[in-house]
Amino acid sequence: MRALLVALVAFLVLAAGAQAAGPPNAADLEAELVCPVCETTLDQSDAPVAQRMKAFIRVRIAAGDNEQEIKDALVAEFGSGVLATPPKRGFGLLAWLLPLGALVAGVITVVLLVQRWSGRRGPPDPERPLDPDLERRLDEELARFEG
Repeated sequence: MRALLVALVAFLVLAAGAQAAGPPNAADLEAELVCPVCETTLDQSDAPVAQRMKAFIRVRIAAGDNEQEIKDALVAEFGSGVLATPPKRGFGLLAWLLPLGALVAGVITVVLLVQRWSGRRGPPDPERPLDPDLERRLDEELARFEG
C-alpha cells in the first residue's frame, strides 16, 4: 500500500513538472488575467483592449515566452489589477489567508458547540438527599394518587 502511495505521489510530481515544462496555454492565461476596462477575465471579455491582450498573449507564446514572463509584461503595462488572483506575497497574501482563517475559526466554533450541546459538561452533581419532611409529604401525596 505504501509503495502504491509513493508511486502515485511520484507520478503527480512528474506530471506537474512535465506540464510546467511545456508552452503556456492561451486559454489558461486568458482565464487568469482581467480586462482593465470591463474587469472580467479575458476569456469572457470582448472589449478592444481585451482583444489586444489576447493577441499579445498568442504572440508571446509563439515567441517562446513562459507564463510568468507574459504575466509580468502585462502587469508592467496595465498594473497588478490585470491578475485575476492576488499575489501570494505582501498585502495580497491576506486575500489567501483570511478565508483559511475564517474556515479554521468556523470549524473550531462548530466543534465547541457540538461538545457543549452533546452534554460533555462533566459528571452530574451528586444527588442530595431530600429533606425528611419533604420526603414524607411526597410519599403521602403519591399514596393518595395510588389509592
